Amino acid sequence: MKKLLALDTTGERASLALMDGSSLMEEVALHSEDGFAHVLFQEIQALLARHGMKIRDVDTFASASGPGSFTGVRIGLTAVKGLAEARGRKVVAVSNLEALAWFGTKALRAPVIDARRGEVYGAVYDADLYAFCGEVVMTLPAWLESLPGGDLEIISQGFDVGSTPWPVIRAPHELAHAIGAIAVERVAQGLAQNPAAIDANYVRRSDAELFWKDSPVA
Repeated sequence: MKKLLALDTTGERASLALMDGSSLMEEVALHSEDGFAHVLFQEIQALLARHGMKIRDVDTFASASGPGSFTGVRIGLTAVKGLAEARGRKVVAVSNLEALAWFGTKALRAPVIDARRGEVYGAVYDADLYAFCGEVVMTLPAWLESLPGGDLEIISQGFDVGSTPWPVIRAPHELAHAIGAIAVERVAQGLAQNPAAIDANYVRRSDAELFWKDSPVA
Protein backbone atom coordinates (compact mmCIF):
# COMPACT_ATOMS: atom_id res chain seq x y z
CA MET A 1 0.00 0.00 0.00
CA LYS A 2 1.11 3.56 -0.64
CA LYS A 3 2.09 5.80 2.26
CA LEU A 4 0.56 9.24 2.84
CA LEU A 5 1.64 11.85 5.37
CA ALA A 6 -1.04 14.31 6.51
CA LEU A 7 -0.71 17.29 8.80
CA ASP A 8 -2.72 20.10 10.32
CA THR A 9 -1.12 23.22 11.79
CA THR A 10 -4.07 25.59 11.36
CA GLY A 11 -5.10 25.98 15.01
CA GLU A 12 -3.78 26.08 18.54
CA ARG A 13 -3.30 22.31 18.42
CA ALA A 14 -1.62 20.55 15.52
CA SER A 15 -1.41 16.93 14.46
CA LEU A 16 0.33 14.55 12.08
CA ALA A 17 -0.98 11.30 10.63
CA LEU A 18 0.78 8.55 8.73
CA MET A 19 -1.46 6.47 6.47
CA ASP A 20 -0.81 3.10 4.84
CA GLY A 21 -3.47 3.17 2.16
CA SER A 22 -6.73 3.72 4.03
CA SER A 23 -5.29 2.38 7.31
CA LEU A 24 -4.00 4.77 9.97
CA MET A 25 -0.51 3.85 11.10
CA GLU A 26 -0.21 6.58 13.74
CA GLU A 27 -1.63 9.98 14.61
CA VAL A 28 0.40 12.41 16.70
CA ALA A 29 -0.90 15.42 18.60
CA LEU A 30 1.46 18.40 18.70
CA HIS A 31 1.50 21.10 21.34
CA SER A 32 3.69 24.19 21.20
CA GLU A 33 3.18 27.61 22.77
CA ASP A 34 5.47 29.18 20.16
CA GLY A 35 3.79 27.86 17.01
CA PHE A 36 4.80 24.82 15.00
CA ALA A 37 7.31 26.05 12.41
CA HIS A 38 10.32 25.22 14.59
CA VAL A 39 9.13 21.74 15.67
CA LEU A 40 7.21 20.45 12.64
CA PHE A 41 10.01 18.84 10.67
CA GLN A 42 11.62 17.15 13.65
CA GLU A 43 8.20 15.74 14.60
CA ILE A 44 7.71 14.48 11.05
CA GLN A 45 11.12 12.80 11.09
CA ALA A 46 10.39 11.22 14.46
CA LEU A 47 7.03 9.88 13.28
CA LEU A 48 8.54 8.35 10.16
CA ALA A 49 11.50 6.90 12.10
CA ARG A 50 9.15 5.07 14.48
CA HIS A 51 7.87 3.18 11.45
CA GLY A 52 11.25 2.62 9.82
CA MET A 53 10.61 5.23 7.15
CA LYS A 54 12.17 8.34 5.69
CA ILE A 55 10.68 11.21 3.72
CA ARG A 56 11.57 9.46 0.46
CA ASP A 57 9.20 6.63 1.43
CA VAL A 58 6.15 8.90 1.48
CA ASP A 59 4.16 8.71 -1.76
CA THR A 60 1.76 11.63 -1.20
CA PHE A 61 1.51 14.56 1.20
CA ALA A 62 -1.66 16.18 2.53
CA SER A 63 -2.36 19.25 4.60
CA ALA A 64 -5.22 21.19 6.10
CA SER A 65 -5.75 24.21 3.88
CA GLY A 66 -7.87 26.28 6.29
CA PRO A 67 -9.86 28.11 7.39
CA GLY A 68 -7.88 28.78 10.52
CA SER A 69 -4.89 30.75 11.73
CA PHE A 70 -3.36 32.51 8.73
CA THR A 71 0.15 31.76 9.95
CA GLY A 72 -0.74 28.18 10.80
CA VAL A 73 -2.30 27.55 7.40
CA ARG A 74 0.81 28.86 5.66
CA ILE A 75 3.14 26.73 7.81
CA GLY A 76 1.37 23.49 6.95
CA LEU A 77 0.92 24.16 3.26
CA THR A 78 4.48 25.43 2.85
CA ALA A 79 5.81 22.31 4.57
CA VAL A 80 3.97 19.79 2.40
CA LYS A 81 4.60 21.75 -0.78
CA GLY A 82 8.31 21.89 -0.04
CA LEU A 83 8.53 18.19 0.86
CA ALA A 84 6.53 17.15 -2.18
CA GLU A 85 8.48 19.38 -4.54
CA ALA A 86 11.79 18.00 -3.28
CA ARG A 87 10.68 14.38 -3.80
CA GLY A 88 8.63 14.85 -6.97
CA ARG A 89 5.41 13.92 -5.17
CA LYS A 90 1.87 15.25 -5.31
CA VAL A 91 -0.18 17.01 -2.64
CA VAL A 92 -3.77 17.03 -1.45
CA ALA A 93 -5.18 20.08 0.35
CA VAL A 94 -8.23 19.46 2.55
CA SER A 95 -10.55 22.03 4.09
CA ASN A 96 -10.70 21.97 7.87
CA LEU A 97 -14.48 22.15 7.64
CA GLU A 98 -14.56 19.08 5.41
CA ALA A 99 -12.26 17.29 7.85
CA LEU A 100 -14.69 18.06 10.67
CA ALA A 101 -17.58 16.75 8.57
CA TRP A 102 -15.70 13.44 8.23
CA PHE A 103 -16.52 12.74 11.89
CA GLY A 104 -20.26 13.03 11.31
CA THR A 105 -22.89 10.34 10.93
CA LYS A 106 -25.95 12.11 9.53
CA ALA A 107 -27.05 12.66 5.95
CA LEU A 108 -26.17 16.36 6.33
CA ARG A 109 -23.22 17.53 8.40
CA ALA A 110 -22.72 21.15 9.40
CA PRO A 111 -19.17 21.77 10.67
CA VAL A 112 -18.49 25.04 12.46
CA ILE A 113 -15.25 26.73 13.59
CA ASP A 114 -14.83 29.83 15.72
CA ALA A 115 -13.62 32.59 13.37
CA ARG A 116 -13.22 35.19 16.16
CA ARG A 117 -14.60 38.74 15.82
CA GLY A 118 -18.06 37.38 16.66
CA GLU A 119 -18.16 35.20 13.55
CA VAL A 120 -17.89 31.53 12.62
CA TYR A 121 -16.69 29.55 9.63
CA GLY A 122 -19.38 27.13 8.57
CA ALA A 123 -20.56 24.85 5.79
CA VAL A 124 -22.84 21.88 5.15
CA TYR A 125 -21.64 18.61 3.62
CA ASP A 126 -23.53 15.47 2.72
CA ALA A 127 -22.54 11.98 3.83
CA ASP A 128 -20.14 11.67 0.87
CA LEU A 129 -18.47 14.95 1.93
CA TYR A 130 -19.73 16.85 -1.08
CA ALA A 131 -20.52 20.48 -0.30
CA PHE A 132 -24.27 20.90 0.17
CA CYS A 133 -23.88 24.54 1.24
CA GLY A 134 -20.58 26.29 0.52
CA GLU A 135 -18.12 27.54 3.12
CA VAL A 136 -18.99 30.93 4.60
CA VAL A 137 -17.98 33.28 7.38
CA MET A 138 -20.82 35.02 9.25
CA THR A 139 -22.27 35.48 12.71
CA LEU A 140 -23.32 32.32 14.50
CA PRO A 141 -27.05 33.26 14.62
CA ALA A 142 -27.06 34.03 10.89
CA TRP A 143 -25.31 30.74 10.09
CA LEU A 144 -27.70 28.72 12.24
CA GLU A 145 -30.61 30.45 10.54
CA SER A 146 -29.19 29.50 7.12
CA LEU A 147 -28.96 25.77 7.84
CA PRO A 148 -31.26 23.60 5.72
CA GLY A 149 -33.87 21.23 7.09
CA GLY A 150 -33.48 17.48 7.04
CA ASP A 151 -31.38 14.90 8.85
CA LEU A 152 -28.64 17.29 9.98
CA GLU A 153 -26.08 17.50 12.78
CA ILE A 154 -23.65 20.23 13.80
CA ILE A 155 -20.00 19.27 14.28
CA SER A 156 -17.49 21.35 16.22
CA GLN A 157 -14.32 20.91 18.25
CA GLY A 158 -15.99 22.16 21.40
CA PHE A 159 -17.15 25.57 20.19
CA ASP A 160 -20.39 26.40 22.01
CA VAL A 161 -23.20 26.88 19.50
CA GLY A 162 -25.84 27.29 22.17
CA SER A 163 -29.27 25.70 22.04
CA THR A 164 -30.19 24.30 18.62
CA PRO A 165 -32.82 21.89 17.24
CA TRP A 166 -30.00 19.75 15.84
CA PRO A 167 -27.67 17.36 17.64
CA VAL A 168 -24.16 18.71 18.20
CA ILE A 169 -21.22 16.34 17.71
CA ARG A 170 -17.84 17.11 19.25
CA ALA A 171 -14.92 16.20 16.99
CA PRO A 172 -11.37 15.79 18.33
CA HIS A 173 -8.83 18.60 18.09
CA GLU A 174 -6.59 16.32 16.03
CA LEU A 175 -7.71 16.49 12.39
CA ALA A 176 -4.72 14.87 10.66
CA HIS A 177 -6.33 11.40 10.49
CA ALA A 178 -9.47 12.83 8.89
CA ILE A 179 -7.36 14.85 6.45
CA GLY A 180 -5.34 11.74 5.61
CA ALA A 181 -8.45 9.60 5.06
CA ILE A 182 -10.01 12.20 2.77
CA ALA A 183 -6.72 12.63 0.92
CA VAL A 184 -6.42 8.87 0.32
CA GLU A 185 -9.83 8.93 -1.39
CA ARG A 186 -8.79 11.86 -3.56
CA VAL A 187 -5.58 10.14 -4.56
CA ALA A 188 -7.63 7.11 -5.65
CA GLN A 189 -9.82 9.44 -7.70
CA GLY A 190 -6.77 10.98 -9.39
CA LEU A 191 -7.30 14.33 -7.66
CA ALA A 192 -3.88 14.81 -6.06
CA GLN A 193 -2.18 17.92 -7.42
CA ASN A 194 1.26 19.26 -8.16
CA PRO A 195 2.61 21.31 -5.22
CA ALA A 196 2.42 24.61 -7.10
CA ALA A 197 -1.33 24.17 -7.65
CA ILE A 198 -2.14 24.03 -3.93
CA ASP A 199 -3.42 27.19 -2.26
CA ALA A 200 -4.79 28.26 1.10
CA ASN A 201 -8.50 28.27 1.90
CA TYR A 202 -8.76 31.33 4.13
CA VAL A 203 -12.50 32.00 3.52
CA ARG A 204 -11.94 35.44 5.10
CA ARG A 205 -9.21 37.93 4.22
CA SER A 206 -6.38 38.49 6.68
CA ASP A 207 -6.34 41.51 9.01
CA ALA A 208 -3.53 43.07 7.00
CA GLU A 209 -5.45 42.69 3.74
CA LEU A 210 -8.65 43.99 5.28
CA PHE A 211 -6.80 47.07 6.58
CA TRP A 212 -5.12 47.70 3.23
CA LYS A 213 -8.30 47.21 1.17
CA ASP A 214 -10.40 49.40 3.47
CA SER A 215 -7.82 52.16 3.93
CA PRO A 216 -8.80 55.53 2.39
CA VAL A 217 -5.39 55.72 0.69
CA ALA A 218 -5.50 52.19 -0.78
